[in-house]
Amino acid sequence: MSLITEHDYEPVPGLPGLLPRGEFLRWQGRPDWRDLARSALHVRKLFFYFAALLVFRFAYLISDGVPLKEVLLTTAVLTGLAAVALGLLSLMAWLMARATVYTLTNRRVVIRSGVALPMTVNLPFAQITSADLRLRSSGFGDIPLTLESEKQASWVVLWPHVRPWHIGKVQPMLRSLPDSEQVAAVLGEAFRDYLEDDGDPSGQIHVRPERQPWPSPAKLHGAH
Repeated sequence: MSLITEHDYEPVPGLPGLLPRGEFLRWQGRPDWRDLARSALHVRKLFFYFAALLVFRFAYLISDGVPLKEVLLTTAVLTGLAAVALGLLSLMAWLMARATVYTLTNRRVVIRSGVALPMTVNLPFAQITSADLRLRSSGFGDIPLTLESEKQASWVVLWPHVRPWHIGKVQPMLRSLPDSEQVAAVLGEAFRDYLEDDGDPSGQIHVRPERQPWPSPAKLHGAH
């Protein structure tokens, strides 16, 4: 007797089917759940927000003459509720990361995600016009992809694997990568090989540090 998981049907982990002839894997990975909790679900910001509210409430009740025992009791209850909320968000980030597989082949980028409803999004290189690497001081990074204007992705379907604040022009994104610079190098090499086969040898991955705002996309290849 063996345990069957929701992804055991995949002939290749992270892919909905076998790779066609001539296509091969270049890289596979998944987001780091801790960084996903911080960057996508804003757990750290919420922690400081709850902490500030509790401190303010504690000081206000004490100054208002409420007995210390009552203040401590209500503060403890609210602290417990805040901890549960943060814990649930952290669990959600862990489940998201566990259900996600980013795949890079010599022809496309594939995002498999979804906790309750697994789904796979295929992004052929022919539909991708640019990519950026956003590095953070934590050592993690994100790689957003810009699609051709006539190719529209669904923000609801892809979230949290999308570039923030780009709802109208959705940019799929490989998020919270612990080895983002290495992945960007592999992606750049895969694009160059693809473009050489396609007759357009130009292309690059644009790198910017976190302290700067999101950069405009660096052109990877021309229209097809």
